[in-house]
Amino acid sequence: MILGLGNSFCQAQTGGTKTYEFLNLPTSARAAALGYNVLSISDNDISLVNTNPSLLNSEMHNNLVLSFVDYFADINYGYATYAHSFSKTGNFAATLQFIDYGTFTSADPAGTIQGSFGANELALNLSWGRSLDSNFSIGASLKGIYSSFETYTSTGIAVDVAGSYILPEKFLSISLIARNIGLQLSTYSSNGREDLPLEIDLAVSKRLEYVPLRFSIILTNLQKWDLTYDDPFLVETDPITGEETQKNGLSGFPDKLIRHFVFGAELQPVKALSLRLGYNYQRRQQLKLESKMGMVGFSWGIGLKISKFQLNFAHSIDHLAGAPNYISLSTNFSDFFK
Repeated sequence: MILGLGNSFCQAQTGGTKTYEFLNLPTSARAAALGYNVLSISDNDISLVNTNPSLLNSEMHNNLVLSFVDYFADINYGYATYAHSFSKTGNFAATLQFIDYGTFTSADPAGTIQGSFGANELALNLSWGRSLDSNFSIGASLKGIYSSFETYTSTGIAVDVAGSYILPEKFLSISLIARNIGLQLSTYSSNGREDLPLEIDLAVSKRLEYVPLRFSIILTNLQKWDLTYDDPFLVETDPITGEETQKNGLSGFPDKLIRHFVFGAELQPVKALSLRLGYNYQRRQQLKLESKMGMVGFSWGIGLKISKFQLNFAHSIDHLAGAPNYISLSTNFSDFFK
């Protein structure tokens, strides 16, 4: 049970078969509002760098972002990122990412209470990004990972690599990101190493020319075609033909295809205000309840520019049992010394 804690809460609910699944949780409030944890938006937002290092540029020099997520039950997680640019070597960002699963009661097989224990995971990330020319940029992140569940601990190392194609005059940006390429250095037990949650995503962002509206489309989990899970409670069997169909929603090829898509829209009526909305079909299909689907899979958020600070908030309806709240606060230290 202890070892399953880290796999029980993950953005891509594809079975919980990987370790360090916390790496795929949305960290940026802006990204969470638009439906996922990866974006290709190139507007110097440091909160997007943790999952797409190819967006790192010199305009982020001295930027700092802090993020906190009030997750399910007593689980909380967040991160802090600081960026610094060097003229010869490129742009760097250091990130501390953590998740705290709370405190648990410890008991022996007879049920005698023996105390309590904690469970948490963290990652220290060093990201690098550089522009190759006016349109192409590349980036990479090196992650050192530590995981602790009671007396069981594990360490790992992973790398993210990303590339972006940006057309400023067309308000278009496209990013290809491969995340969590790595291995477990030390294991929780002697049962062998577990796989990391490798994921390949393609993100596209397009802003309209004469309307302050930006659309985002993310193609997720390109390394795996079939993301479906056969839930017997959501399948109907034809008594004559024996053919199985979903009780609601799509099925077959269309269902498998659309599970890879996440859609988001961002409206900026004035410079200091952004309104965001996202829809994640995969999340809705895996976490909905047939009796009451509600707004599961939808997310929304708001961004406010207040003096020298950028405040972002998001509310993601992941399940009827709860909806996490995301808060990100960023600033540029250079603004205080002009």
